[in-house]
Amino acid sequence: MKKFIMFIFAAVIVSLTNYSAKAQENADYYAGKWDILTEGTPSGDAHSLLILTRGEDGKLTGTFKSEGKEPSKLTRVEEKDDNVTCYFVASGYDVYLYMEKVEADKMEGSMMDMFDAYATRVKENK
Repeated sequence: MKKFIMFIFAAVIVSLTNYSAKAQENADYYAGKWDILTEGTPSGDAHSLLILTRGEDGKLTGTFKSEGKEPSKLTRVEEKDDNVTCYFVASGYDVYLYMEKVEADKMEGSMMDMFDAYATRVKENK
């Protein structure tokens, strides 16, 4: 009986360790710089820079910068395990960008559910 209890205890510890590691991976996935390609806009395909930072409260904040325009501060960020939605104001309009994880440094989604968007993490040279 004692071996059975030790086995159950070890299984619980391993499960909690795996859960904690997964939560940390998700917490750090979105933070950073992302090159966003938005296809099919009225002005053609456009590149933008999305910068997401994680505050001390654990929530994401950041900016969205389109080519040739001033950065827009994100007004809200909704984060889930496999997707993130960023809200901001551009040219006086409320805009949102929805992105889903695809692989380690890539996301796909849409801007305003009208234009396909693709994100690639910008790697910093060290």
